[in-house]
Amino acid sequence: MSEDGNNGVLHGKYELGRQLGHGTFAKVYHARNLQTGRSMAMKVVGKEKVIKAGMMDQIKREISVMKMVRHPNIVELHEVMASKSKIYFAMELVRGGELFSKIEKGKLREDVARSYFQQLISAVDFCHSRGVYHRDLKPENLLLDEEGNLKVTDFGLSAFSDHLHQDGLLHTTCGTPAYVAPEVIGKKGYDGAKADIWSCGVILYVLLAGFLPFQEENVVAMYRKIYRGDFRCPPWFSSDARRLITKLLDPNPDCRCTISKIMDSPWFKKAAPKNPKFICEDDVGNLKGKETETLNAFHIISLSEGFDLSPLFEEKKREEKQEIRFATTKPAEVVLSKLEEMAKKVKFSVKKSGDDSSLRLQGNEIGRKGKLGIAADIWAVAPSLFVVEVKKSSGDTLEYNQFCSKELRPALKDIVWTSSTDKQTPG
Repeated sequence: MSEDGNNGVLHGKYELGRQLGHGTFAKVYHARNLQTGRSMAMKVVGKEKVIKAGMMDQIKREISVMKMVRHPNIVELHEVMASKSKIYFAMELVRGGELFSKIEKGKLREDVARSYFQQLISAVDFCHSRGVYHRDLKPENLLLDEEGNLKVTDFGLSAFSDHLHQDGLLHTTCGTPAYVAPEVIGKKGYDGAKADIWSCGVILYVLLAGFLPFQEENVVAMYRKIYRGDFRCPPWFSSDARRLITKLLDPNPDCRCTISKIMDSPWFKKAAPKNPKFICEDDVGNLKGKETETLNAFHIISLSEGFDLSPLFEEKKREEKQEIRFATTKPAEVVLSKLEEMAKKVKFSVKKSGDDSSLRLQGNEIGRKGKLGIAADIWAVAPSLFVVEVKKSSGDTLEYNQFCSKELRPALKDIVWTSSTDKQTPG
């Protein structure tokens, strides 16, 4: 047997079984410790892919963080092993699936939502006490065990307190847009603990409502709502829940509720049910379809099960949307250079922003509805992942679609990042 895990046995210690899920950089297998007989989850990360994407530091950070945070509501990392080509995470096997898949059935009863939220805050408070900030809290990163207990996972985007700049703040823009705090988007530095609390507020809203507080099909419009803290609580929220969520989703981080104040709030202090199994109410806002249509294209780099970036390059089907979004690991200047080359070829004028985050293209020929105008905006949503949104700003939709098909897609084809996952066993 090889150290890479041929013959289904890894390092003579773990027997690898069926594949449980896969991501862009990782596959997750059921594993059994041959010495103890204990079932585990084995996350297998391909070194070559990680190095090529410039994410080795992120992997090392995830390992360091998970070794530090031992808590009943955090997925436990038992052991890390490596071979020439792969890194192996021997982790606690959490059999209940993602909390996200449960919420898809509809909003939760308030006492059940409270139980999950209490466990989430306990885990987040523990992380913060160790100087660790998760930075990508969302229902997809919250797992449930067989007893319905919550487990926080995926620390791939986490940060330590020693990552703070001289101003005492973090400066890396990361997270999933619908759950990310306004100050993180603002790129002026942010307090990692306060940013995590905002994400907890969004999660609590989703648990109680069954849908997101900030919903827009256009990500820029969604960011505007986040900046303003522009949301409404549904009428079925209790007054205590409404007050707490309003304090959690305060766009001013200095006024945002702290964890100690969360724990002292009347809503939070109510006793949890003795057996907090999942209970959902009537589906009042299913997370499938419209509510998550935008978000699917913005799921951040992670190693969670089932993660797949292949839908990221998609033209929206309904004509009124007129947008294309895709992910790339190429820096903004490379994307802009590609667009400028294409513009030169088709004799479009170009206007760039000073910070290399946007580009405006203007056709010279007058079409059915005037000159065709195209806007391209670029967001750095992780240190090595960028999302590009291209849309029509003026002109005829049919002419825009033809332009996208004949010029835009071919010009950008080699920089679009799609996930390709082979189905071979490790090694």
